[in-house]
Amino acid sequence: MGIRVPPVVVLGAAGAAQRLTGRRRRRTARSVLASTAVAGASGALILEGVAEFARHRTTVDPHGVERASALVTTGPNALTRNPMYVGMLGLLVARAVARRRRRALLPAVGFWWAIDRFQIPAEEEALAERFGQEYADYCTQVPRWLWQGEASSRKP
Repeated sequence: MGIRVPPVVVLGAAGAAQRLTGRRRRRTARSVLASTAVAGASGALILEGVAEFARHRTTVDPHGVERASALVTTGPNALTRNPMYVGMLGLLVARAVARRRRRALLPAVGFWWAIDRFQIPAEEEALAERFGQEYADYCTQVPRWLWQGEASSRKP
């Protein structure tokens, strides 16, 4: 599938791009509360996702999915097949809310698109090869993101 950039690098690039969307507007209590809530939930989703992988003693390395020793379907993985990516996307949304700039959402959309089109398909292919029907069944029960749509319901 070609060269894949580590997801944390894509996240960092999207965060840097948000700075280019203009100066942050003056914070309001509402924007602080909203961005803090979204960032907190997103951070918790990432941390719980990593913890769940650790409990199952399997890799969180997005470029070493073929070394996965267990298919994690519990915890946040019961809500989304990609809780860590959902959390990263949430952090970018929280930052856009904190900046109070609608156009600061564009890098978040770019992050979602890049991860959804390049990173996740490669991971899904490796997991389908490794776990077969068990993974196929999981894909029909749990959305790729938090919503079910054409992109998120594709079978690997």
